[in-house]
Amino acid sequence: MKYFIISGERSGDLHASNLIKSIKSLDAEADFRGMGGDYSEKQGLSLCAHYEEVALMGFIEVVFGFRKVLKYLNLVKKDILNYQPDVVVLVDYGGFNMKIASFAKSHQLKVHYYIPPKVWAWNQKRAYKIKQYTDKVYSILPFETAFFAKFGVDAQYVGNPLLDEIAKFEPHPFFHQKNELNYQPIIALLPGSRKQELNNMMDVMLEVVKSFPNAQFIIAGVSNLSKELYQPAIRAGLKVVFDQTYDLLHHATATIVTSGTATLETALFRVPQVVVYKTSGLSYAIAKNLIRVPFISLVNLIAEREVVKELIQGDFNVKRLTSELNHILSNIQHKASILNGYDEVKEKLGTQSASETTAHLILQSLKQ
Repeated sequence: MKYFIISGERSGDLHASNLIKSIKSLDAEADFRGMGGDYSEKQGLSLCAHYEEVALMGFIEVVFGFRKVLKYLNLVKKDILNYQPDVVVLVDYGGFNMKIASFAKSHQLKVHYYIPPKVWAWNQKRAYKIKQYTDKVYSILPFETAFFAKFGVDAQYVGNPLLDEIAKFEPHPFFHQKNELNYQPIIALLPGSRKQELNNMMDVMLEVVKSFPNAQFIIAGVSNLSKELYQPAIRAGLKVVFDQTYDLLHHATATIVTSGTATLETALFRVPQVVVYKTSGLSYAIAKNLIRVPFISLVNLIAEREVVKELIQGDFNVKRLTSELNHILSNIQHKASILNGYDEVKEKLGTQSASETTAHLILQSLKQ
């Protein structure tokens, strides 16, 4: 069968690659084309576009980058028609992929959505569009099935793909030596995997370092970004370890994490964290009026209560961040409370393999 798969950022590309691998194990004749990144390409996805060419974030940034997005939307649409897949599989990347879903459905193509848009966060009526434009929805967050059911969407919870990734992880036996680290307690800084996130988050993170002389702050770098973005940290004397986030979390005592998938990864490694986020003033003002959920971190959303502290926009400052980090490091009861919350989250996620479950459901649906 022919599968057109679209992902639009690093984490989505990783999840798409694992899904491709699982589909290949079930369908020996599988052929893959689409938009994605290096992970998917290595698993056999023939790229019509690399997601890095399209990547944008934030309301204002997307508005000013509209022509660029439109160019790639048209490119992908043409490629879908030329390829004529048996199914279009969308992975996360809601703004772009919902336009593709509408287009594909209008051409009588089957549309399956793996990791659907987080419509529960804002403008919830968009769930009706998911119902209209998709044939199957595979959710990775346990609370989503009940939400989507209210809009007539039969979303199936398939497990969370991070559980698969972490289960495969084996710590590097010489992580400290490899990266020339000492044996002081490690505080991991996870500033994000996008240029805008690093630009918005790094300055405050670096200022906090001065208040904790008995710890070493290590930055989780990603190689898909320019190393120039990490130069302020390197000049300040911090180490940056590239593409070793899981090893870093394995050894960390505490973390400061930019809101996103990394908050859940940190929880699954049982490392106490402070979740932070900052964007442009106008983007934040727009988002504040639209967001309909009480939290931004996946940890708190899944637990349905505050497990970890979130410092957003104006609250993300040196004083507040220093205070919260110190609270984690010095208060045993507070740390225990966070870890108990992590246990709740893991229990809600279950144990099933997301990529294997989704691959089985896709094949089952196509055969029917």
